[in-house]
Amino acid sequence: MVRFRNRYFLCEIISEDPRCRQFIEERIVHNAVKNAVARIHGDFGAACCSNAFSVKYLNAYTRVVLFCCRKDFYRLLWSSLPFITQLENRSQHCPCSFNTLHVGGKLSLARVCILIGHTERERETRKRTKQISLWESDMIEQEEKKFKRTQVIGGGELTVSQHYLLRCTHQSNSIFVRQFKRIL
Repeated sequence: MVRFRNRYFLCEIISEDPRCRQFIEERIVHNAVKNAVARIHGDFGAACCSNAFSVKYLNAYTRVVLFCCRKDFYRLLWSSLPFITQLENRSQHCPCSFNTLHVGGKLSLARVCILIGHTERERETRKRTKQISLWESDMIEQEEKKFKRTQVIGGGELTVSQHYLLRCTHQSNSIFVRQFKRIL
């Protein structure tokens, strides 16, 4: 039995228009990416990427998208992402661009990147609104003082604060984790 290898793209949809969140749906993003690949690489690119291309995860609130495609043709998809300039829904257009955050061969590493990004955004929001507890900030500072080095996990480097945030993720973001576990 032959195993098909996949590549997972973790992308962020960047748009200055706040109404763009209503355009972020799986079908619309899927069609925009397929049309960009067909426009840039022609019929060959469209045929290669349409075989196993799918949207695995989409969060309209955080504007994070996880794509999956075959390993042999992932460069075609990757080279087409910068050419997506808008999302279309019938006659309405929303200007946007795609920022690639992570490309990897394992879904679990993409999940870790999503969780790290989510917890960092949450931490920044809490700091802005001054709702982070003193205990959390003290724990992070103590661990960072204790260990000034980074540890290598799965080919990527994570700081101590990111390790602490990953440990606390299941407590503070249980809804997010449950939603992502449905994919696995």
